[in-house]
Amino acid sequence: MTFPLDRVRSDFPLLSREVNGQPLAYLDSAASAQKPLQVIDREREFYLHDYAAVHRGIHTLSVEATEQMENVRKQAAAFINAASAEEIVFVKGATEAINLVANTFGRTMLSAGDRIIITEMEHHANIVPWQMLAQERGLHIDVWHLTPEGELDLDQFASLLTPQTRLLALAHVSNVLGTRNPLETIIPQAKAAGLYVLVDGAQAVMHHKVDVQALDCDFYVFSGHKLYGPTGIGILYGKAALLDQMPPWEGGGSMIKHVSLTEGTTYVKAPWRFEAGSPNTGGMMGLGAAFDYVNALGLDAIHDYEQALMNYALEAMAEIPDIHIYGPAVRSGVIAFNLGKHHAYDVGSFLDQYGIAIRTGHHCAMPLMSFYGVPAMCRASLAMYNTREEVDRLVAGLKRISLLLG
Repeated sequence: MTFPLDRVRSDFPLLSREVNGQPLAYLDSAASAQKPLQVIDREREFYLHDYAAVHRGIHTLSVEATEQMENVRKQAAAFINAASAEEIVFVKGATEAINLVANTFGRTMLSAGDRIIITEMEHHANIVPWQMLAQERGLHIDVWHLTPEGELDLDQFASLLTPQTRLLALAHVSNVLGTRNPLETIIPQAKAAGLYVLVDGAQAVMHHKVDVQALDCDFYVFSGHKLYGPTGIGILYGKAALLDQMPPWEGGGSMIKHVSLTEGTTYVKAPWRFEAGSPNTGGMMGLGAAFDYVNALGLDAIHDYEQALMNYALEAMAEIPDIHIYGPAVRSGVIAFNLGKHHAYDVGSFLDQYGIAIRTGHHCAMPLMSFYGVPAMCRASLAMYNTREEVDRLVAGLKRISLLLG
């Protein structure tokens, strides 16, 4: 069955605009994906006709809004095959999810002398919270290094495991290299050594199916805005047995059972104890619509189309003089590169004049930049709405820049 590219593109209004007098080629979805009409309309519809404060309201609008919110929780559970909707915590995004785990699970389950393994390819959001926790609790962080091809050195993993190692935190897919880490191999090794495992899935869930039960990870996090949903909403999956042991991180409304000025406060059960304050219900509705949109197309079909486009792009870009492409031959979503000795910012600025949007900089992955010995990289990301024609324009633009800058 042919992927319905034209119909998909027609669902994303922003893709039809011009930038600097040129049709937009949006190659920055790994930073934040565009939103289909179905997501925009669902959020608008909620605010027009269904909005009310959720939880504990007895009037019809409140009851209906709460039901809709909990239905999206069920959708999220189904999307990643969680065992129960009660294993799904609504958060602002992957960054907040990791910070929540560090500040609840980390503070109660880890103690001085324990060790955490992170990888050299991690986004800062999966580095800094662990560094902050390590400094506070007297923990030690071990770094899992990469091969020159941008893949984890699988032979090193066993040497990192010690009796004090308690947690492995790693990306499912690298936000810079597109490396898809072999979790099916890694997690069983980690579990055999008694480790807990947190997976940053922010760059994975839009490209292929995720089954948290099959992976057997303890935590899995992702952001809605990279999955064609709204900003400010994301998902933390945690195994029920762990969430039940974890204390709240933030205090306030919705997460309490009883508050007394003299006897203290008791809390509701997970996941609601982690959702203090007025939630982003509009964003939740948009996220639910994003789940529906992606499910209707089918993640297998999306994956096959994107991989064909990725292969086409890698072959075409390999012909550009003086280009250096970073990462493995097989990758998901992104192509990181530099053009000769030209700074990534200069390359990105020139491409913008041609209506081509890419991301430049350190991509919140400074340790990875250090690994490759560069201050910055260009990154073109491919999504289900991108085309071969856009890839051709990228390649032509890079060839033009190479000639102009010499």
